Amino acid sequence: MDLRRTQGGWGLLIVLVALAVVAFLARDVLTAYLGGATQPAGTDVSRPAAPRGSGAAPPEPAMQRPVERARSVEETVARGAADRAKALEERGR
Repeated sequence: MDLRRTQGGWGLLIVLVALAVVAFLARDVLTAYLGGATQPAGTDVSRPAAPRGSGAAPPEPAMQRPVERARSVEETVARGAADRAKALEERGR
């Protein structure tokens, strides 16, 4: 009994379907992570220059939000570590 003849290519089909599902889920996760700020194909990704003297701030890039969240987490962890060190120092006295 030759196992390759009995499968008939179903294994490859299953792998391709699984790959399609993973690609679909990865796209949804990236869209949710970036806040839906994806560029459609064919659009210019360069930031337009603001007119001089307008006083308008340039638009915030989509990746700035995750960086700000990471900095906020870092500050929170640092504050917690400082609080724990202070509590340990007070207990030791």
